[in-house]
Amino acid sequence: MGKQALLNIDYTYDFVAPDGKLTCGEPGQALEDRIAELTKEFIDRGAFVVFAIDAHHEGERLHPETELFPPHNIVGTPGRKLYGKLEAVYRENKEKENVYYFDKTRYSAFTGTNLELKLRERGIEELHLVGVCTDICILHTAVEAYNKGFNIVVHQDAVASFNQAGHEWALGHFKHILGAEMI
Repeated sequence: MGKQALLNIDYTYDFVAPDGKLTCGEPGQALEDRIAELTKEFIDRGAFVVFAIDAHHEGERLHPETELFPPHNIVGTPGRKLYGKLEAVYRENKEKENVYYFDKTRYSAFTGTNLELKLRERGIEELHLVGVCTDICILHTAVEAYNKGFNIVVHQDAVASFNQAGHEWALGHFKHILGAEMI
């Protein structure tokens, strides 16, 4: 087991709250305590903790998601705030050297970002994934992490989707196709 990082993916108001713009609803809300607990645990032991948060702009017309989903996670809106207890954990720790928050604009946290550079410069070999949605942003991040040679750990009690069939399919894909450790 090499050095680890925790990737918090898109656990925001718009993706989780009952009135979020693209909410996964109760399955996402049920993760609140576990995601906050895992995040605090990783921060406290000095592991690298990443918040990879979807960022869109009002009136965006050229982004490919525009045709697929309603506007969500718009920069400058409350919808982009981290959901529930995770917001407090982030606020209390955001100045720490091992905490890194960045905007992502595609499903994968790697696409168009400096995430791989940040992980490599710290010697990270194992990525722990939590957040939403299991079959979209978690999946695309996991596939890209696999292709880049990272070991993947998916916390089954800390991922969810608005599509239960997609969630179940993605869990199987992580384990059987990407060789992820499922805990």
